[in-house]
This record gives sequence, C-alpha cells and structure tokens, in this order.
Amino acid sequence: MIHDSRRAPRRHVTESIPVIDTMTDEIIGQLGNLSESGMLLIASAPLVEDALYQLRFHLGARGMGAPVNVGVHLLWSVDANTPGQSWCGFRFLTISDDQRGHIRDWVRAGEEAAAG
Repeated sequence: MIHDSRRAPRRHVTESIPVIDTMTDEIIGQLGNLSESGMLLIASAPLVEDALYQLRFHLGARGMGAPVNVGVHLLWSVDANTPGQSWCGFRFLTISDDQRGHIRDWVRAGEEAAAG
C-alpha cells in the first residue's frame, strides 16, 4: 500500500488538459494531477527548477471550463520515460479564493465518482 502524506487530496487527471505559460502564451505540458495547493505537470518544454511561473489551465468538460490562473513555484523535476518530457511538481503561490474553491470542488467530484 502506498501512503500519501500530502496534506491536500489530489485528483489524477484522466483527460488531456493543456497547461499554458501565460508569459509566453505557449503550452508547456499537460496536467498530471491537481490539488488545491499544487499540481503535477507532464512537461513537454524545458523548465527551470526553483523558478516561478504564471500558468493557466481549464477544468471542466474536456478542459473547456473557466480558466484557472496560478502563480507557481517549481519544486522538483525528473525526466519522464518519454524523451523530451519531464514530471514537474509545483506548489501554488498565488491563486484566488474562488479558483482554489473551484479546484477543491473538482477534486472532491473525482473522489465521489471513484467511490461510486
């Protein structure tokens, strides 16, 4: 059994949700999992550890919901098995209360769906 010691529950993302660097307006990867305090990115662009980024993604049906804008800190990055990709762990530094609540509701909906 794997023990998850993170404080905030996370939801694994099963659909393709692109993540955009708002400074360059470029897609830098796909959302891997999400909590109200951070996210895992499957990056397809080179990123710098310990750097700050402004990111945007959309939650909802097929990633077409309202945009979520976050200021993030890249805590760690490791190469993925796919060449040119890496796994990147971010914590949220700036996020509105409304958007944090939206993420919290999205994570809970995934937990409820999994519980059946």
